[in-house]
Amino acid sequence: MRLMSWNVNGLRAVVKKGFQDQINGLAPDVLGLQETKAQDDQVREALFGWDSYELHSSSAVKKGYSGTAILTKHQPLSVQAGLGVADLDTEGRVLRAEFDAFHFVTVYTPNSSSGLKRLPFRGTWDAAFRDYLKELDQDKPVVCCGDLNVAHREIDLARPAANYNKTPGYTQQEIDGMDALQQAGFVDTWRAANPDEVKYSWWSYRGGAREKNVGWRLDYMLVSERAMQHVQHAEIHNDVLGSDHCPVSLSWQS
Repeated sequence: MRLMSWNVNGLRAVVKKGFQDQINGLAPDVLGLQETKAQDDQVREALFGWDSYELHSSSAVKKGYSGTAILTKHQPLSVQAGLGVADLDTEGRVLRAEFDAFHFVTVYTPNSSSGLKRLPFRGTWDAAFRDYLKELDQDKPVVCCGDLNVAHREIDLARPAANYNKTPGYTQQEIDGMDALQQAGFVDTWRAANPDEVKYSWWSYRGGAREKNVGWRLDYMLVSERAMQHVQHAEIHNDVLGSDHCPVSLSWQS
């Protein structure tokens, strides 16, 4: 199975940029989307008539904000939105599909926002999300994909010194949050396969950042450590356009 993740930065916008043809070409079996920026009925409307996938979505209470979705060629055993924590479940940031071999979780982790004013909320979120994945992992292995809104190491962004502890996504607290996820038994599959390679998954729209490859690696495919024998071909598809993020993927071999 090919499992994939993409922050589309507005599903209705990316659909107008050839999204369906791109996904048909990439041919994921299961695709997690983040930042759909649409209510559930708008997600269905945007993809109406596209019969390649079964669709599930979770939208934010606030219209045009956040949102996640899962497109799958394999019918899940169950689908559930949210962490089960009322204060954290109003923004449509987590959607889970259960399959025979694993739980597939797509997540759009909160950005700490300008001035790092949302960093305390981010800390609360990181701890709750880690506990959520650990609980799922007690049942069966987890594949967690999405925009985790953190560049984990210096190699994961073009200008680490200029951004450290100043810019959302590269504070020590956020780095520690990713460390804690890995210590809890979840492996960054692309970095595990490519320990020294520089490759990014997000670029600002400003200043020609993508053309200059001044980017950040914010998008991940995490897998329970005990299931890493099933993981092959972790990839960052940085040639795929349509969003300020690009897709990331892995192949799961049963």
